[in-house]
Amino acid sequence: MSLFKTAARAGVASAVHGRVQRRQQQRWAAQGAATPQYVAPAPPAAPATSASTAIDDQVEQLTKLAQLRDAGILTEEEFSAKKAQVLGL
Repeated sequence: MSLFKTAARAGVASAVHGRVQRRQQQRWAAQGAATPQYVAPAPPAAPATSASTAIDDQVEQLTKLAQLRDAGILTEEEFSAKKAQVLGL
């Protein structure tokens, strides 16, 4: 018998919750406001390591290009052109 009572209570609670939610949505729509949503706070500003990261990326790219040049895959002219491109020259 207690299982039926629990099911009945859960059904009533669900119905009440649904009615309350519909009323709130109608009020917000009448006020012209969208349904409020959780807005996460902005993440903290990143430390000034982005410049060092960019430099590390450039060094890594230049190292790979030099390896390709040393292996004979790139010519000296191709290496110089890519080097200028990576360094932004």
